[in-house]
Amino acid sequence: MTQNMENTPRSTVTTPDATDDPRQGLLKAIALAGRTVAAVRPEQFDAPTPCTEFTVRQLARHLVAVLRRIAHAGRGGDVTTLSTVADDLPDTAWQEAWDAAARDVEAAWADPEVLGRILKLPFGSLPGGAAAAVWTSEFTVHTWDLATATGQSPHWDPELVAISYAAMKRALPTGPRDGAPFEVAVDVDADAPAIDRLVAWCGRKP
Repeated sequence: MTQNMENTPRSTVTTPDATDDPRQGLLKAIALAGRTVAAVRPEQFDAPTPCTEFTVRQLARHLVAVLRRIAHAGRGGDVTTLSTVADDLPDTAWQEAWDAAARDVEAAWADPEVLGRILKLPFGSLPGGAAAAVWTSEFTVHTWDLATATGQSPHWDPELVAISYAAMKRALPTGPRDGAPFEVAVDVDADAPAIDRLVAWCGRKP
């Protein structure tokens, strides 16, 4: 998903970061979520998560479904036509399904023009670049959910957490969130870790 740099002088070549190219941030967030899902132990599948709608098993299946929806959106499809939970997946098939869906996302979003294309999401239409930031936030917050539920301590990329926090601050109101799948923001210290401030804004208790 990198740009063609054949004709760019070597001295000016830079690798786009997540801020320059929202796709890079999305892929990093997906990769971290994938490592967290892969580390879940079978005896943890039925454990509750801070995302009270889902157990660990259901949350993993939800994230596979989100990957499929992101790939579908990148190809111009309507994501509302796809399930929000991959209920077809047995417990032994998570990793294979995750790897296939992640590759599909990368292929579907390979064209930089997708960033300016208007995509239809469940809550409205957004340019691809903005949609990528929203999905980066979803994967980051749900990675925290899974990690918290299963006793993992991922390495949080400060840039991705900052992107996610900015996106969620824009998307979620301070007060009541009727109709949104988020509880009211939880108060945390101003100097709390960035990941704690992000999940607290999304209604979790870090």
